Amino acid sequence: MEQFQIKRIFPIDLFGVDASFTNASLFMVIAVVLISLFLILAMGPRSLVPGRLQSMAELCYEYIANMVRENLGEEGMKYFPWVFTIFMFILTLNLLGMIPHSFTVTSHIIVTFAFAAMVWITVTIIGFVRHGAGFLRLFVPSGVPWWLLPIIVPIELISYFIRPISHSVRLFANMMAGHTMLKVFAGFVVGLGVLGGWAPFAFVVAFTGLEIVVAFLQALIFTVLTCIYLNDALHMHH
Repeated sequence: MEQFQIKRIFPIDLFGVDASFTNASLFMVIAVVLISLFLILAMGPRSLVPGRLQSMAELCYEYIANMVRENLGEEGMKYFPWVFTIFMFILTLNLLGMIPHSFTVTSHIIVTFAFAAMVWITVTIIGFVRHGAGFLRLFVPSGVPWWLLPIIVPIELISYFIRPISHSVRLFANMMAGHTMLKVFAGFVVGLGVLGGWAPFAFVVAFTGLEIVVAFLQALIFTVLTCIYLNDALHMHH
C-alpha cells in the first residue's frame, strides 16, 4: 500500500495548519501543465484538416459539449467550461496514475471528496440563485400524496446530502482497488520468477488495459453525474 502514501516534498506550516507541497500536489500541477500544453499545441494550428493532436482535442471537446447539451440544453452551455475542466483534470490524473512509479491522486478519498463537494456546493448555489426558496421543491416529488411527505421528504434530503459521498467514493474505490490488484499481481510475477510468473504477468498486461479503460470511464461517470446534478439545479426535473 506504499504506492498510496502521501509524502511531503516542501513542508509548509501556515499558522499551525500543514499546507505542505506533497507528491499529490505535484501530480496535480503536472496534470494542469499537461492539459494546458495539450490544448494549446493541439488547437494552435486550427487546421481545416486536423492532425492527430487536434483530432483528439476536438473529440474531447465535442463529446463533453454534446453531453452538456443533452443533459442541460443550449442554455447549459455556459457551464461547459466548468464541466470540461472537471473531465480533463480527472481523466489526466487517472491516466498519470497508470505510469509505473507515479502517484494516483484520485485513489485518495480526500481528493475525490473535495472534487465532489465542490460540485455539490456549486450546484446547490446555482439552484438557489436560479429558483430562490423554490429550489426546496426538489425535495417534494410531484404527485406524492400529502400523507407520504413526512417519509419522502427526509429520504430525498438524505439522498441529496449523501451525493458528495457517493460521487467521490465511486471514483476513489475504483482507482484504489485497480491499482492495488495490479501491485499484488506484479508482486506474484517477481516472486514466482521466470517459470511460474508468466500467468500473473499475462493477467497484469490484460488488467493494465482494463485499468486504462476504467480511467476513462470513471472520469466520464463523474462528469455525467455532474451534469445530472446540474440539470436538477437548473430545471428541477424529478
